[in-house]
Amino acid sequence: MSKAKVFSTSDGGRSVWIECPGCGYTHAFKLDVPQENGAIWKWNGDTERPTFTPSMLVNAHHESSRCHSFVTDGKIQFLSDCWHPLKGQTVELPDY
Repeated sequence: MSKAKVFSTSDGGRSVWIECPGCGYTHAFKLDVPQENGAIWKWNGDTERPTFTPSMLVNAHHESSRCHSFVTDGKIQFLSDCWHPLKGQTVELPDY
């Protein structure tokens, strides 16, 4: 198994999905095509030890469900503004 899975998107791009052990949901890093704010995630191309930049911020305006992290070399670093118990910790990504 791998820690990340690549999917094609309907707009001709790709997205790379991971399972988040903090909030329990999947997060998709959309590549190739800019987000609404113009940002494009960078990915190292490795599904076993993925690295993405910049950070992933989910539910930015909802403190009770916010998940904010960096993924580097197959590890996920949760920032202190997360709602879940893994905030402030760095853990291995689970297999997808």
